[in-house]
Amino acid sequence: MQIFGRFDTKFDDEFLVEQYLYINEDDETITTKDLKLKLKKKRKHVVGTMFLFNPCMSPLGYNNKTKLIEQGYEFNNQFDELNFDDVSNLFYQATKSNYKGKLIEVKYLFNLNEANINDTIVIDKFAVDIDLYHSNQLTIFDKEMNYHDPLNMPISGKWVFMGVGHKYDPQHKGIKEYVKNIALHAQKLTKEVIFIYDRNHSDEDCIDNSYFLAPTSPGKAKDTRAYAFKGAFMSNPPKITRLS
Repeated sequence: MQIFGRFDTKFDDEFLVEQYLYINEDDETITTKDLKLKLKKKRKHVVGTMFLFNPCMSPLGYNNKTKLIEQGYEFNNQFDELNFDDVSNLFYQATKSNYKGKLIEVKYLFNLNEANINDTIVIDKFAVDIDLYHSNQLTIFDKEMNYHDPLNMPISGKWVFMGVGHKYDPQHKGIKEYVKNIALHAQKLTKEVIFIYDRNHSDEDCIDNSYFLAPTSPGKAKDTRAYAFKGAFMSNPPKITRLS
């Protein structure tokens, strides 16, 4: 598997604004030029979209320890091949059998490319911005680079895997609604909405409750989540899967 992404920046914030996974055929490697050619025929090459919380990725030759600009990275609005991380390895294990030769788009609730984004201060800023999104007021983070219009956004492929997480602070009702509206919009576009879930909710009410387990988790749930995620992608298209 190869990972490709396109970065942008504004006011010292760095965003991963576009990302794709390519599941290689045996002994195959593609270039960014090949990627662009495939993206000209998205209907043929992009099978689905994964939605995650936020990225922490870097191009080959760079790392996530400091900002890309501090490492001399030039934001030129072009695709770069990206480094693997633990999440990428899980994605590879899950997709390598049934999705060869295909692209999967990866989207994020928030495109801010930064580690440890669960810091309450940052999430609070996201919550404020979500409330302002459909107004004419300025947002804290760039509106176009960091967020999606959940009612009008384009979504590639025939299915959407929602792996954005399920824990929302009570004061962050706007974020929970943001997640729900993305899933509802995907359904409106006739996409299959796929997710993993547990016994706390039925699969029928997961969308109403924005209850979408992330494919990775620390602690005791790590192996269980990973196993369920791989199980969801044992078929093409993937399927809704409950943790065993």
